[in-house]
Amino acid sequence: MIDIDHLNEQNHEISELTKVLSFMITDREICDTNILNQLFFDYIRKVTEHLQLEEKTLYQPLMMHNDNATRQVANRFLSGSSEIKRVFKQYQKRWWRHRVLYIKNHDKFIKDSDDMFDMVFDRIVDAAEHLYPVVRDVIDEKELA
Repeated sequence: MIDIDHLNEQNHEISELTKVLSFMITDREICDTNILNQLFFDYIRKVTEHLQLEEKTLYQPLMMHNDNATRQVANRFLSGSSEIKRVFKQYQKRWWRHRVLYIKNHDKFIKDSDDMFDMVFDRIVDAAEHLYPVVRDVIDEKELA
């Protein structure tokens, strides 16, 4: 069963964590703390789990729909998920060593982190405005049938 409310709750948690991390990373000393390291690990885990849940519950029904526009929305978001996962892997390679943040260039770390946060936030807004309404329409169609 597709639970849009749960997906929205996850998006809210991710958004809150993004705001906290964005603020904390500006202080170089905080970047070396275990707390920040754990928050980053939680952030990446939460985003990854959210994307996996969307993939498991949303895309297949949308891609099997008889409406071409609905299938295109599903394909676009599925491609976006793949891109976010790719960026996350690249980010982790650059800034993590043995599951611990390893920051040589603080300014570059802030920029890379902000770019990643912006990408995820844009995805959250896009899903709320474009993906979830399509999902609701498909659910309503099935319930009326």
